[in-house]
Amino acid sequence: MIERRAEPRRRVLKSGTIAFSGQTVDCTIRNLSTRGAALDVATPMMLPASFKLAIAAEQVTRPCHLIWHHNQRIGIAFD
Repeated sequence: MIERRAEPRRRVLKSGTIAFSGQTVDCTIRNLSTRGAALDVATPMMLPASFKLAIAAEQVTRPCHLIWHHNQRIGIAFD
């Protein structure tokens, strides 16, 4: 597989929360870089194009947008 990312991601296993329009969706962060991440979510089809990701272990919230989705995994880029 050819790596197309501008920056390599490191594998992690962290819990996160996606927030949009007063709603929240729990997720699992599978890999992470300063530019983006891959997340596992139960229902990716209900997510908007832009949202905020809260990473509990790092006590940080980042605005981001959806890049791709496949089954229950989504790829995001940080804004």
